[in-house]
Amino acid sequence: MVLLFLSVLGFFISLYFTAVAYRWIRPDVPWIPTFCQLGEKTCATIVFTPRARVFGLPNSVLGQIFYVSLMAGVAGGFLYSPPAYYAYLMASLGTVGLGIFLTYSLLFVTRVICVLCFTSHGINFIIFLILVLGSPGSMASIAGSG
Repeated sequence: MVLLFLSVLGFFISLYFTAVAYRWIRPDVPWIPTFCQLGEKTCATIVFTPRARVFGLPNSVLGQIFYVSLMAGVAGGFLYSPPAYYAYLMASLGTVGLGIFLTYSLLFVTRVICVLCFTSHGINFIIFLILVLGSPGSMASIAGSG
């Protein structure tokens, strides 16, 4: 259940970033809670930097794909079944590696404190830990899939 919750939360954060990146919505629309809004001159600017894209797509689009696939794995009960588990684990490791790079970039290159960015990086790290601790056949994976 924790993995499903984190995936849903990560998906909605990524959806918001995607909507801002494609300019479907303004970063400060009133229906987004204030603590989640990207500041126009701070956080919102990061979605337009070169580091905010991998393979030409906004990082948030890749995040949405990652989170939806995790939700499918949890809901379908195949998250911890090899070889799917190893694919999820490698994808999760990739999100953590990218998150480390992006956190460094936020702190030392763009010098922007983006709470939603750090939240999504934290979510990705926790997801990775859950996957590592819940390797196929372990009690954690059995308990987490229900």
